[in-house]
Amino acid sequence: MNRFPASALAGLTFAAATLFGATTALADNATKDDAVAMVKKGVAYIKANGRQKAYGEITAKSPQFVKQDLYLVVYGLDGKCLAHGANEKQVGRDLLELKDIDGKAFIKERVELGKSKPNGFWQDYKFTNPTSKKIEPKQMYCERLDDTIVCGGVYK
Repeated sequence: MNRFPASALAGLTFAAATLFGATTALADNATKDDAVAMVKKGVAYIKANGRQKAYGEITAKSPQFVKQDLYLVVYGLDGKCLAHGANEKQVGRDLLELKDIDGKAFIKERVELGKSKPNGFWQDYKFTNPTSKKIEPKQMYCERLDDTIVCGGVYK
């Protein structure tokens, strides 16, 4: 009777564990569809409840505005942070000149895109993932609402 060599069995076990781990890690991240839905939910909430209440809920990490590694941020068209679902210390700050690790002025770019594409857009940059605490590529979906931009992003 042929037996499966122990080394081959160990290799298959490792491969299965690696594959399962990768799948689990991906399942822990929000999707692009989640980001679009969250931004639309945020826009609707701001319209229905007013800026003050909505910005407070977003910044307080209300469960309705957080999903896995996804959270909302709101910027004025001047680059001022009005609400931030991951870092309340950013609220009130002028972040127009903030740059990512590659030197990309992503808030400035976001404001320019918000002015030219008010119905929604995607933006790529690098940012610290609040779940992993590592700088990772991120895609941010944003929609303009009056003189603000409401955004939610996913890590790749």
